[in-house]
Amino acid sequence: MFMELKVGLLGGGSWGTTVASLVSRNAPIKLWARDPETVIDINDNHCNSKYLPDIKLPPALTATSEIGEAVSGADVLVMAIPSSNFRNVLEQAKPHLRPWVPVISLTKGLELATSKRMTEVIEEVLPGHPVGVLTGPNLAREIMAGQAAASVISMEDEIIVKQLQQLFHSGLFRVYTNTDLLGCELGGVLKNIIAIAVGMGDGLGAGDNTRSALITRGLAEITRLGVAMGGKPETFSGLTGMGDMIATCTSPLSRNRHVGVELGKGRHIDEIIDEMLMVAEGVKSAPTVMALAKKYGVEMPIAEDVFEVTKGNRSAVRAFRGLVNQSAGAESDAG
Repeated sequence: MFMELKVGLLGGGSWGTTVASLVSRNAPIKLWARDPETVIDINDNHCNSKYLPDIKLPPALTATSEIGEAVSGADVLVMAIPSSNFRNVLEQAKPHLRPWVPVISLTKGLELATSKRMTEVIEEVLPGHPVGVLTGPNLAREIMAGQAAASVISMEDEIIVKQLQQLFHSGLFRVYTNTDLLGCELGGVLKNIIAIAVGMGDGLGAGDNTRSALITRGLAEITRLGVAMGGKPETFSGLTGMGDMIATCTSPLSRNRHVGVELGKGRHIDEIIDEMLMVAEGVKSAPTVMALAKKYGVEMPIAEDVFEVTKGNRSAVRAFRGLVNQSAGAESDAG
């Protein structure tokens, strides 16, 4: 069923383009991208060669480099902007946005300067607008290839979230609802750091048993912090917690796992980041996550080791050796 809602999506990366493609089957959408070449590529060639090479986009998806053109007529605004530039782009969009328009974040990161989640940034910049996230185990290239996937649209307003569920649900892309906004958003943020740890193990040649242990203990870590901050425990065992973590920790398409693999091979973090086209949010979020862990009194030994390695204070070999040699207590304990 084609909807009358008009959608503006800000961000021309792989995930923003993928979500815009899905939404274009259900409603008119205009994508804003900063790069004029990306805009021309989408409009003229129905491609985003920079971020999704060799994949055809729906002809219904159109793009613009004028932010007002994407925002001014929108009934829903979707943000697919990296955390480091999220607030800045929101400020640019603000003068063009009509009151009460829902704003949905696709970004799985935290604002470094304030430790705020992206929905908190939205509430600060755009007070009065309903906020939410679309999050889950969603690797862009698989979805664009037509493979089945599931995601979660999360908002605190049960009525609006059900309306927007239909906007994003498309074919084999199944969208569920959840009103635990804080828990869903944190799951997407925190699993990125664990994925770097798992990647480090893979880069060092660790086996499947080690990977399984890291994922499981990592899930326990992010659940402890998430619950301490006000999330529901069951959220972290669902699609936005465990589901997202499995995909990010095991897929060769995962940017955060890739960073870990390269660290495990002995490469320096700056060298790895410099050659990456897209952002690995786990690297940017690590300092903020450690600050939150300290604030809420939660032990996160895996995340702490990732933070030390990404800061250049510890080698991946040393960090990994410390993790596997750590004394084991009750399974409910940290570590």
